[in-house]
Amino acid sequence: MLLIRDLAQVATPAGREAPLRGAQLGEVDVIGDAYVLCENDTIAAVGRMRDLQPLDGDVVEVDGRGRCAIPGLVDCHTHVAFGGDRVEEFSLRAGGATYEQLHAAGSGILSTVRATRAAGEAGLRAAVERHRGWMRAHGTTTFEGKSGYGLDRHTELASLRAVRDAGGVPTWLGAHAVPPELPDADAYLDFALAEVLPEAASIAEAADVFVERGAFDVAQARRYLEACRDAGLALRLHGDQFTELGAVELAIELGARSIDHLEATGQDGVRALAASEVTAVVLPASALFLGRPMPPARALVDAGAAVALATDFNPGSAFCESLPLCSSLASTQLKLSPAEALAACTVNAAHVLGRAGRIGRLAAGYRADVVLLDASDWRYLAYHLGADVVDRVVLGGELP
Repeated sequence: MLLIRDLAQVATPAGREAPLRGAQLGEVDVIGDAYVLCENDTIAAVGRMRDLQPLDGDVVEVDGRGRCAIPGLVDCHTHVAFGGDRVEEFSLRAGGATYEQLHAAGSGILSTVRATRAAGEAGLRAAVERHRGWMRAHGTTTFEGKSGYGLDRHTELASLRAVRDAGGVPTWLGAHAVPPELPDADAYLDFALAEVLPEAASIAEAADVFVERGAFDVAQARRYLEACRDAGLALRLHGDQFTELGAVELAIELGARSIDHLEATGQDGVRALAASEVTAVVLPASALFLGRPMPPARALVDAGAAVALATDFNPGSAFCESLPLCSSLASTQLKLSPAEALAACTVNAAHVLGRAGRIGRLAAGYRADVVLLDASDWRYLAYHLGADVVDRVVLGGELP
């Protein structure tokens, strides 16, 4: 057994429902002078120290004085499987370079495709493990990881295996961009669906598509997603990042798990998502990194939509692995309360990954993923901007 004792606070999204919407998103149960008891990889009990009964057998104790416990954070949108970096592109953009100038300099998604292909499977495994370590240091105990920087059979499958074998939730982002060796999006989809999907479906849990000008239009995305659904994969979409092209309507039509980004989503899209079962995943670090408008998270919550929060960790448009930082952005830029931000990157993110009954809360029966904050108030998760607020991470009842 593992006993985390004498905690200043234990904070967890209230109830057992998922996803949380509207007012429920901001309901957090807070227990003062508390403990969390873990038995093997499962939480056995959470309560006040005064109610803790004597324990038999071998018990490892962790002193939680001056600390708060929150659920392990869940990052439901990352691009962890990549080689190289885009620091030169970042530098050029910071200096005012236009899209055309960046393209002429060889930047963009295809520059990462070249580096990722060159990394090989061993290099991809090392990269994913390194990135997992970065995320875990910031309290992420469950992460989704997309392919999409290979765009050939070998590298796409190697990316998915690397994510899976590192303990992540693999998503086949087979429709991310068109590789340079093929003439257009339709020719690429012919290849991807015939040559990659059959094996990708045996590794990945979901499929994703980038619906945007210069990437894939709605008709192409529908073709891709329907084939992936028929192969047994859950569906997700990148949509409305720069323009509204109908991605929201497509996500609802096909019953997708989520639509992610939404920086360009207007009032009609907000209302449509609120009336649907599709979760809106907001990515404020990406909007900040690119100088884009923030997604309408406050409007989505107020309308009754299910909202999740993720990093979009990737080398080009959101080189950020910290969900605490994204929680700060959610509160300062998206106008979500710290409670709403906590639920958005725990139970609602777990729902996007199909794991809401097992992770995302500190309650008996849930997986023993616990984050200890170096603070006496759990709201420091969002309040302490850019700080090393995570003191310790318990993963499946173990202290890594």
